[in-house]
Amino acid sequence: MNLATSDGLASDLLFANFNQDFTSLAVGGRYGYRILGLNSVDQLEETHSEEMSDVCLVERLFSSSLVAHVSLTSPRKLKVCHFKKKTEICNYSYSNTILAVKLNRIRLVVLVEESLYIHNIHDMKVLHTIRDTPSNPHGICALSGSNDNALLAYPGSPHTGEVQIFDVANLKAVTMIHAHNNPLAALSFNRSATQLATASDKGTVIRVFSVIDGNKLFEFRRGMKRCVSICSLAFSADSLFLAASSNTETVHLFKLESVATPPSRQVQQFQQNNNPNDSTWMDYFNKVISSSSTYLPTQVSELMTQDRAFATVKLPFSGLKNVCALTVIQRLLRVAIASADGYLYIYNLDTEEGGECTLVRQHRLDGQGAISISHSPIHTYADAMKGRRQDFVDNQSQKLRTSSTGSTASTSSSDATSSPRLQGSPKGKMLNPIEVHDVAESLPLDDDNEFPPMMLHCD
Repeated sequence: MNLATSDGLASDLLFANFNQDFTSLAVGGRYGYRILGLNSVDQLEETHSEEMSDVCLVERLFSSSLVAHVSLTSPRKLKVCHFKKKTEICNYSYSNTILAVKLNRIRLVVLVEESLYIHNIHDMKVLHTIRDTPSNPHGICALSGSNDNALLAYPGSPHTGEVQIFDVANLKAVTMIHAHNNPLAALSFNRSATQLATASDKGTVIRVFSVIDGNKLFEFRRGMKRCVSICSLAFSADSLFLAASSNTETVHLFKLESVATPPSRQVQQFQQNNNPNDSTWMDYFNKVISSSSTYLPTQVSELMTQDRAFATVKLPFSGLKNVCALTVIQRLLRVAIASADGYLYIYNLDTEEGGECTLVRQHRLDGQGAISISHSPIHTYADAMKGRRQDFVDNQSQKLRTSSTGSTASTSSSDATSSPRLQGSPKGKMLNPIEVHDVAESLPLDDDNEFPPMMLHCD
């Protein structure tokens, strides 16, 4: 996401975005670009950095050494590099300014204002061009990271919230979803590309659709403000949570559970559990609720069915662009926000109770270190279950309760090794380490013949 600003620390920052599985962060600026690993809360590991002028867009392919970047000095030129081998794979020129670049294991997609170019990532040749798309000056699009369901989503209209879904593996259109009445502001697939989250430029409602049939699965109300710009949407790896960041000071997190029972159904259930002779007033109330959609304005009836945020993050700023991620760091689900103020903020999310998330670390994106956030007490957490949704077994739960009785907890040497001490006091479940997506098996990045150097012009 373009984070260009003109204030303070962030004056050199132009771009920041997470990779496809949220295990690293790519940062571009006046100085070049940096690839930062998100393996620890306490420090950002610099995987690679490159000095060049005005990098306004940089994307990394999962955890590989493949990086695509664009500079302000040549906004129509895309360079793809292999930083481990220190080689430039290709150098493409396009007919217009590059607004977005997306990568997965089989395709590289370049978006200009009225066209989309789909490349084969193995040899970087252009396989297909989607021309004369609706004007998309903000570069809004989403490319799934799934091999089995490689889909591209982009706006289908400049005036309404239509979403076009395109299969980039088989190079064919899939479906169109009418997501909002207003133009789109943000799109995001879940990891398996079976769900698509959308937001419009109105910024008050977040929707989640089934990609298979286009049906609306969830609808969440972010707020009532009229002048809100949604900056980013991000699913957790298990598709249980969805984060939505905007230009306000609040990041909203929604829990994607089964749709709540409609009010009319709740009334019917209440009637069945009570004496039928006492249900006269309930019959009347039930009829009113059931028929409300026929005479209430659409906006009012929608308010009755929209869910609110499960948890929130309070940022120390407002009015700045940012990009959010839900990622597992040190076996806990965290909320990470990279902001135009030049910092990465990491919060703990209570996956059981929700509420306001706790800030545990603040990192400078210019590599000058982190700002510690003190919390008390500090808890030690036991090993997690193998299943992400399973509860702790009894003996581990007992350890957890025991460790939380004091301001500090003592552990055996084996526990200390398997359960590092973490700042803050998150109540959420610990998760297994997220799988590292190394594309080396399916994409031999170290093969010198895999990416022959080339210079092409895309009309």
